[in-house]
Amino acid sequence: MLKKAGIMLILAGLLLLSGFTLQLPEQDPRIWRIGVEDDSKQEFAANLTADKLQYQVKQGTSQAVWSDFPAGLDASITRHLSIRYSLSKVPEHGVNFKVRVLSASKAVPQMSVFSNGTLSGMIQIAGIGENSPYKYKKLYELYIPKEQLKQGPNELKLGAERCLYCSDKENPHLYWSWDYLELESLTEPANEPVHGRYIQMGTGVASNDYYFDTAATRHLPYVLKWLGIAYSGNIVRAGCFSNVGNSCSDMKNYYAALKEYNTGAVALYLYTKNITLDPDGGLPADARAKLTDFLKQYGQYIQYYEVDNEPGMFERSKAVNVAVAQWLSEHRSIYSPHLQIVSPGWSYKSTGGEPFGWERDSLQRKELEDLTDLTNGHAYGTSYADNEGGSFVENLRTLGSDEDGLPKKMLNTEVGTTNSHLDPPGYGASQKQAAVFDRILRAHIGFSDIFIQHAAFYKNYELFRHDFDFKSHDPATTRSYSFPGNQDSRVKIFRRLALAYATHGKPLSFEIMNRSETNDKKVYVRAVDTSYLAPLPGSGATSDKLLVNFVNFEDSPQSVRVRVKMPLKGDYHGERIGPGESYREAVQQVNIKGSPWAEFQVNLPAGDSVQYILSRKPGG
Repeated sequence: MLKKAGIMLILAGLLLLSGFTLQLPEQDPRIWRIGVEDDSKQEFAANLTADKLQYQVKQGTSQAVWSDFPAGLDASITRHLSIRYSLSKVPEHGVNFKVRVLSASKAVPQMSVFSNGTLSGMIQIAGIGENSPYKYKKLYELYIPKEQLKQGPNELKLGAERCLYCSDKENPHLYWSWDYLELESLTEPANEPVHGRYIQMGTGVASNDYYFDTAATRHLPYVLKWLGIAYSGNIVRAGCFSNVGNSCSDMKNYYAALKEYNTGAVALYLYTKNITLDPDGGLPADARAKLTDFLKQYGQYIQYYEVDNEPGMFERSKAVNVAVAQWLSEHRSIYSPHLQIVSPGWSYKSTGGEPFGWERDSLQRKELEDLTDLTNGHAYGTSYADNEGGSFVENLRTLGSDEDGLPKKMLNTEVGTTNSHLDPPGYGASQKQAAVFDRILRAHIGFSDIFIQHAAFYKNYELFRHDFDFKSHDPATTRSYSFPGNQDSRVKIFRRLALAYATHGKPLSFEIMNRSETNDKKVYVRAVDTSYLAPLPGSGATSDKLLVNFVNFEDSPQSVRVRVKMPLKGDYHGERIGPGESYREAVQQVNIKGSPWAEFQVNLPAGDSVQYILSRKPGG
């Protein structure tokens, strides 16, 4: 038997080398693969200039040369690609589309994926450009439900898409190359509707910038739900500070509220400036006592602990940072066995700190990285892509390249824009403040695992207006912060991306009923059952919510009519959160009947989104 298998492998290799096609065994889940998994684009055509290309691929096809297939997409040369194939039967559990990207531009190109005219997803592609000495290669995956497939001829259309606010001036900046593309049948039900890659999003919610008091706890649920990150196991930055009096006054109730909404936390507590280490290089007794007390009180609620914040910017000592990381590593098993340690929130400042300028030195940062579980790296505007001091490139410089993405999981504890940041003029954005915020979030969807918008109520970075007294303010009257000139708000942009990429759970079956209206429109539907999510480490938080999301990636209004198969027949109730300048305007109470199919009719303004948060009525 082994000898026969060896002969078959040799025969397969000879067929590949000779350019003949090889029919794969029937039990192989692969439907087709285009290209050779060889870390190269050399098997593809060097120059194909048609705007729309069509390609027919046979099931199980595998060959060594694809001289009539593009090496990637480039919006200024080949913007659209149609892959046609046939299915003898529709896979019971849907399919998984894979594309391994070898290089991409810094502009965060988006690849739209349409299955038989319905949008399956918009893959956000991270890139560092063609001329960097570093490499970033990434396998992106996309879940396509069986309802978007059919027996017989099928078509998968790929497109290089501009940013929502950009003109065709952006086209020359939207390009990427690939190693291979593949479509495979799922052999069991999907447990997550993967949309490019699994990511988590969050923000920081404190009153008066730093305080985790009763006012912050009251506002927290409204922020989580309005932003679309509640119930899915997302992560917020939530840890009071040892040097700010009374900042921890309601911390326990705050963490309990996070647990109620199935949301985790990354904490930063110890103020590290002016710490004098013991002669052996360890933390002094008072610093050890503060960390011990914090973990004893709150360690069960948090999933991550951040070593420090922008150590060069705030004149922190590398030795102290190392001592904090070592202490956490040695003591977490006592207080918080589940806890993961996050590197400092790097600002990559070239001056400051002890030794002077150490934060810009990749070798000195590596000393911390060797002691932590996740890397970090703050980013504002388009700084993430800077060759010097940019979080994306600096992490590659510190950690090296890997076969698939960054070699270490990344949790970025500060992402966003200030009100002075504008999208680069070369991209032709009509809404320059909105576009740059959209771009930096999409970039992190492409390369970071978890990222936190700097702060919900922090002046100059804010998602929400904060010109009120937190203690007496009604959270339901919270209003989104607006850019001048009728631009999309940060809240609208954050929600659009969170509902498309950061709501998690087991996929619910759905069918689009008005396909003729939504055909080839970038309207995305995501429906999940959060009860299948594993409990959060430490807090054990869970959820029983059904989340049904509708996202419009078009620059024009769209309507979609969908029926979703609910887990059980009965009546469901909850909230519908959609467009609105305040929480009260955005939310309404709803009752939905599932028989078990439930119907939803949604009108989506340009670039907007709607989420239904549903629970089954008791005895319903």
